[in-house]
Amino acid sequence: MRKTRIAIVGVGLAATPHALALNDLRDEVEVVAVLGRSRERVESFAKQHGFAPGESLEATLNDPGVDAILVLTPPNTHLEIVQRAARARKHVLLEKPLDISVSRAQRIVEICRDEGVHLGVVFQNRFRPAVQRLVALVEEGVLGPLAYAGLDLRWWRPQSYYDEPGRGTYARDGGGVLMTQAIHALDLLIWLAGDVASVTGATTTTSLHTMEAEDFASASLGFESGAAGYVLATTAAFPGFPERIELVGRHGTAVLEGGSLLATLQDGTTQQFNDPSSTGFGAKPMDFSHAAHRDLIRDFCAAIQQGRAPAVVGDDALRVQRLIERMTGTRGDGL
Repeated sequence: MRKTRIAIVGVGLAATPHALALNDLRDEVEVVAVLGRSRERVESFAKQHGFAPGESLEATLNDPGVDAILVLTPPNTHLEIVQRAARARKHVLLEKPLDISVSRAQRIVEICRDEGVHLGVVFQNRFRPAVQRLVALVEEGVLGPLAYAGLDLRWWRPQSYYDEPGRGTYARDGGGVLMTQAIHALDLLIWLAGDVASVTGATTTTSLHTMEAEDFASASLGFESGAAGYVLATTAAFPGFPERIELVGRHGTAVLEGGSLLATLQDGTTQQFNDPSSTGFGAKPMDFSHAAHRDLIRDFCAAIQQGRAPAVVGDDALRVQRLIERMTGTRGDGL
């Protein structure tokens, strides 16, 4: 099988785990170009990871040998980049969120569908071993029908994190803790518990941060299955704690805390799995293993080669953004 040829677009904070993952996959994937707004940063990043700087996005999209682009730019740039890539018949692997609003996110999904290209989304936590163990418990009916499902994400980001121009703003990021940090765990929550029928949410910005969007959010959820649910998400909980997803079913309870999973069943048995890797919940946002990124990228490239959908598609990300919109009460089009 030939290598999948990918170009990286964007060399910001999210780029490092992707670069490490791509180098792990060098027998399967070839990075043909690195692109970004700052030529100096592109060249430094490319040299650090053994890649080649690209000439321009236009030249890369016009290259018939390029299969896909990995888009790691700020959210408010996604729609325009994806539109250009899809029309050039390039597959797209897109860092979350899809864009800054549901309407723009919907357009991204539609454009890729209309042009017949794959749209994969970077929800790498789906590939974490403890998460996959929990998915198996749910799918096999070990917990029984769910009574409630909850998410507790108490992370920490210092003010210096939000002092970067554009970070935590609606214009660039589309929101705060929900769109940037909790979106991964929210994806897991509704992947495990199903669609949400009702939402009562509240958001605010605490006195611990100076920023435009929210750093604290809470919500009461009602799932279509009849299960109850809750969400608490913040980046104002010093020093930061592993996120916690709790599923309570007829036959027992499963708790996923960071990389650790404990299922306690009413028949007296337990199931436990421990992965010591962090999830970036403290002052160092990128303090986590790139293994899940590697597995997600491998799946995306295999999807291209095999002509199937990737494990995480645009509709999955759109589902989460619609939930976030309901939690925040926003209805703007973001254009």
